[in-house]
Amino acid sequence: MDRVRAARVAVSVMFAVHGSVTGSFATRLPWIADRLGTDPGGLGLALLFAAVGSLSAMQFSGLISHRFPSRVATPLLMVCWCLALILPALATSPVLLGAAMVVYGATGGLADVAMNEQGVMIEQRLAKSIMSGLHGMWSIGTLLGSAIGILAAHAGLDARVHFGIVAPVLVMIAVSAGRALLDLPDREPDAGPHFALPSKAVSLIALVAFCAAFGELSGLDWAAIYLTDVTGADAWVAAAAVTGFGATMAIARLAGDRIVDRFGPVATVRTAGVLAVTGALTVVVARDPVPAISGFALIGLGVAVIVPLAFTAAGNAGPRPAQQIAGVATIAYGAGLITPAAIGMIADVTSLPISFLVVAGACAFTIIGAGRLRRGSTHGHAR
Repeated sequence: MDRVRAARVAVSVMFAVHGSVTGSFATRLPWIADRLGTDPGGLGLALLFAAVGSLSAMQFSGLISHRFPSRVATPLLMVCWCLALILPALATSPVLLGAAMVVYGATGGLADVAMNEQGVMIEQRLAKSIMSGLHGMWSIGTLLGSAIGILAAHAGLDARVHFGIVAPVLVMIAVSAGRALLDLPDREPDAGPHFALPSKAVSLIALVAFCAAFGELSGLDWAAIYLTDVTGADAWVAAAAVTGFGATMAIARLAGDRIVDRFGPVATVRTAGVLAVTGALTVVVARDPVPAISGFALIGLGVAVIVPLAFTAAGNAGPRPAQQIAGVATIAYGAGLITPAAIGMIADVTSLPISFLVVAGACAFTIIGAGRLRRGSTHGHAR
């Protein structure tokens, strides 16, 4: 059991490292755009390449998991992800930036699936919920990476230097933590197809995760714009609201495991879905900063634990956890391709407040589909 507890600490560190890379990169996007002289459209296209790279690479997660021991593959993929952080800052043209973003996205997606697979396996051994807390560590890592990035940007530090310092440090942390990870049980040589498209058994779990991710990204991408354009809030209030949204999700995830162990995954997701729907509807009618911020906070509070629980359900839904988790991740993270454009197009045709009715609808589906997560629980919860 001590070995399993050590592995839990190690995988928590892995989640924090992954989040730190994400937070570090996000804060230096303006530097990268300024260096290349690209406009928002060009930068958005580069980010699209990252999403395509991630979603494409995750299709091979099952093959990697089948061929290589998890205790080896997870830290190795995390090292690749950390080193890929450097590439976008080195790009000297939009074309090279696009290529760098494909690598960045691919390594990030593969590392994401590997660490989630480790988390599900450790959760099974401990016989209690830990996935929400692990994703909370990812959120904390993102906040820490962002904080360091903000300081670096404020000091005028070249992003190549910034990433050149941060990446090796994160590599050393990942390698050190990787020694305590667990190996997966041996699998059959012909365990089935190794590509990560979700099976019928996992598809509804993936849809629940997609809807939760849609709500999360709607808050992260549009909260600041909503506050400035709809409620007339100052820019600093809008920025603080986005930071608060992320902090709310981190706190909810860190507390989520105790709630799941107490009430079960199904009841937790249904209640979380109600909170998220309430938050989205509050945003729809909000015309002042305080109710709008409250609405976004409720969205974050509601969706925070749903994706981690979907990964747990997927990992326990069959004999190939890496393939099943990758299948859910492929669909859920596909929200990153759809959300910004969907909200923007609906807002153009109607208004930004009306567009959040779609967010409310997506969050409502998590309530309907919550029962599918019952299968992912290994602790006897059927609530």
